[in-house]
Amino acid sequence: MISYDPLWTTMERRGVSKYQLIYHWGISSNTLRRMSHGNPISSNTLNELCLILNCNVEDILRFEATKEELDTINQRREEINHFRRKRTKK
Repeated sequence: MISYDPLWTTMERRGVSKYQLIYHWGISSNTLRRMSHGNPISSNTLNELCLILNCNVEDILRFEATKEELDTINQRREEINHFRRKRTKK
């Protein structure tokens, strides 16, 4: 899961408010709402935020795998390995 927690810290350090992002820089309020709920944003928006805040991507987001995500990906890996073993036995 993508977490945008670093964004809020970066904004505070840079002295940039949500209001400024919306009204001075043209970042959509819906985009900020999506980010506050952990929903995805476009890479274009990510690029804009990096430029506006003069920061790197890791200053805006971080990846944190949830237990459910890890379980799902591990199950998928097992299915792929099972399929590969099955094909090599033929």
